[in-house]
Amino acid sequence: MTDYEKIDTYLETNLNKSIAELSKLVAQPSVGAQNLGMKECAALVADMLKARGFKVEILQTPGAPVVFGERKGKSDKTLLIYNHYDVQPPEPLELWETPPFEPSLRNGKLYGRGVGDDKGHIAARLFAIDSLLDADGDLPCSIKFIIEGEEETSSVHLYDFIAGNKDRLRADACIWEFGSVDHRDVPMEYLGLRGICYVELSVETAATDVHSGLGGSIFPNAAWRLVWALNTLKGPDERILVPGFYDGIRPPSRRDRELMSALPDIADEYKSRFGVKKFIKGLTGGLDLRIEEVFTPTCTICGLTSGYQGPGSKTVLPARASAKVDFRLVPDQKPDDILKKLRAHLDTQGFSDVQITDLGGDAPARTDPDDPFIQLVAKTSEEVYEMPMQLVPLTGGSGPSHPFVHDLGLPVATAGLGHPDGRAHAPNENIRIDLYLKHARHMARIISEFAK
Repeated sequence: MTDYEKIDTYLETNLNKSIAELSKLVAQPSVGAQNLGMKECAALVADMLKARGFKVEILQTPGAPVVFGERKGKSDKTLLIYNHYDVQPPEPLELWETPPFEPSLRNGKLYGRGVGDDKGHIAARLFAIDSLLDADGDLPCSIKFIIEGEEETSSVHLYDFIAGNKDRLRADACIWEFGSVDHRDVPMEYLGLRGICYVELSVETAATDVHSGLGGSIFPNAAWRLVWALNTLKGPDERILVPGFYDGIRPPSRRDRELMSALPDIADEYKSRFGVKKFIKGLTGGLDLRIEEVFTPTCTICGLTSGYQGPGSKTVLPARASAKVDFRLVPDQKPDDILKKLRAHLDTQGFSDVQITDLGGDAPARTDPDDPFIQLVAKTSEEVYEMPMQLVPLTGGSGPSHPFVHDLGLPVATAGLGHPDGRAHAPNENIRIDLYLKHARHMARIISEFAK
C-alpha cells in the first residue's frame, strides 16, 4: 500500500467521526454581526487544534479573538493556513428546512449555518492532518493556522493583527479559506480576490417622521434626498460617475485572457441557477462575460431603508433614509482612495448632508498563476478529482488576502469543498460529503508534496 493509499484508507474509514466533529463546530453559533458565541467558538477551535498537537494561542484584538496554532514538522518548510470561525446571521429563519445551528445530514449533504463558509474547511483540513499523523506520526512540514473571527464583518482588525505579528506568521506559502468545484464538478484555483469598499449612506432631514399631508409640500423628504444622491453615482449605461474612480486600474493581461478563455461559457448556467433573463451592458456570454464579471469594478446598492414598508398604507414623510452600497474593486484600486473620492463627489454634487459610514474594506490581491506553489496545488488535485484543476485569474468576491500577499509576501492558493449550490450566506447552507472527503485527500497531498 502506497503512502497515499494508506492516507485515503484512513480518511474513508474515519469520515463519520470527522463529520461528527464538524457538526459539533457548526452547532456552536458564532455570528460575528451579532457578537453571538464568538469566544465560545474560538475556544472550541483552539481545542480542535490542541487535539492534533498544535501549540495554540487565543490572541485578543479589539474585536473577536484570533486563534493561532503551530506544529513543527520534519522539513524546514512552513505552510500557513488561513480560515475563519465566524458565520453570517442565519435569518430569515423561516426559510431553513432544519434549524441553522442543528446540523442535519440528508441526501449526501450536511446542512447548517457556516458548514461551508467556513467551518467545513477548518474540519476537513484538520482531518487531512489526522491522516498524515496516522501514516507517519509526524507532519511532513511545519503548519501554522490563523483562524479569525471577523471575516464576515470585513476583517476590520486583521490587518493590524498581521502587521503586529509578522514573525509569528512567517511562512513559505498560504492556503486560503475557501475553494470549490464549478457546475461541472471541475476543481477551480482562484488566483486572486477583488477588493471592496462597503459604506452606508444616510441622510436626515427632520427630527421625526411627519404626516405627508402636512409636510409633503413644504418639508424636505429624506427618501427623495437619498435617491437623488444615489442617482449621481452611476448612469444608465452602468458607468460609475465618481470622478477618478477608474484611475490606476490594471487591465487584464494576455495571460489573464488566456486563462479566462479556457473556462467554459457560464451564461446559460447563470441564467438557470439565478433566474436572470439577460445580462447588463449587452453581454451575452463567452470571454467578454467572463472578463467583465471580475475585471470591472462595481457600484451596487445592497439595501435601501426609509419610511413605512409594512402592509397597507401609512401616509408619512420620512425623516431619515439610508442605503448600503458596496464598491467591488479591481487591481490596483484602494478602498481608502475610493472613500475620499466618494466624499468629494457627493460634496461637489450638493450632497454634503449625506453621511458616509465606512463599513469596512479590502484591497484586491492576486498571485502569479505560474508560481510554483500554485502549480503544486493544481497538480496534486488531479489524482483526487481525476481531472486537471482550472486556474481562474480573479474571482468576483472579496476578502483580506492583500496583507498575506503584500505584507507577508506569500503565494496564496485556494482549495476547498464548495459547490455551486452550497448556499453560503443563504438559508439551507450546505456541503457535499463527497467533496468534504476529496478536500481532505487533496490537502493531505498538498502538505506532503509541499514538504518536499
